[in-house]
Amino acid sequence: MQIIVLSRRHGAARSLSLDWRGLSMALLMLIGTALAAGVAFGTWLVPPSPSLQDDAQLTQVLDRQRAEVGEVRIDAQRQLDAFAAHVAELQARLTRLDALGERLTELAELDSSEFDFSLNVGQGGPEELAGSAAYAPPPFMSTLDELALRLDSREQQLEVLEQLLAERRLDEAEYLAGRPVLHGYMSSPFGRRTDPLSGRLSVHKGVDFAAKAGSDVVAVAAGVVTASGRRSGYGNTVEISHADGYVTLYAHNQRNLVQVGDLVQRGQVIAKVGSTGRSTGSHVHFEVTQNGRVVNPASYIARVSGVE
Repeated sequence: MQIIVLSRRHGAARSLSLDWRGLSMALLMLIGTALAAGVAFGTWLVPPSPSLQDDAQLTQVLDRQRAEVGEVRIDAQRQLDAFAAHVAELQARLTRLDALGERLTELAELDSSEFDFSLNVGQGGPEELAGSAAYAPPPFMSTLDELALRLDSREQQLEVLEQLLAERRLDEAEYLAGRPVLHGYMSSPFGRRTDPLSGRLSVHKGVDFAAKAGSDVVAVAAGVVTASGRRSGYGNTVEISHADGYVTLYAHNQRNLVQVGDLVQRGQVIAKVGSTGRSTGSHVHFEVTQNGRVVNPASYIARVSGVE
């Protein structure tokens, strides 16, 4: 093959003669140069593969994450164990509340069907889901909700029971019962009698209890002191107002121990036995009136603990 080469500067022409062998060598050299350039260009475009050092760092990160997950799992198990112990304690407290409620119901002699602490809490109603999908709470949440409902129910029952017992104690405290002295005997009954000083027929508005001078005079019911002082014929006198219009009077006292406005309880010492006023000896004159009308104290004296 003959190749003619022209020179721009001198305009001279040269000719080269190549045989097929030389041409083949030239083509091979051109193709090799092109391949080398392509490989270099591809190496520049494609990033290198991760090195062994990168693999080690990735392994360390994964190991650290596994360790953190393990710690979280251990902590969650510890919290669940503590939760289980707390639930067991609540159940024990609830059992004690049930036992206390049943015992109080028996002592108060209340209707056991109304205060049955063994029954479940009454609840219900149609099911209406909040949202498009139903939410299923975890089992421990259901356990807590159930315990909370039972505790609320028991607390309400015990509050009502406490109120009933308090009202019963108040009623019993206001209930006239017993004698105005702890030691002594009835020396003069209520009604017609011969006056011990004049010997004439008279009406005795109360009951006399002979007792040792200086011994205790006690209130027969809870109330408010409405009079405390000296009264003609009665000597040192204490008067106590009670519920339902009742008033009790304790006369001939050696001295009074309460003042007007004092709140007194049944059995409280309010005076000392004496013989002041129109009297023949140490005793207590005990009167009972209801709505201003004198009544026979005998029926109230016979009462014991609110029972006739």
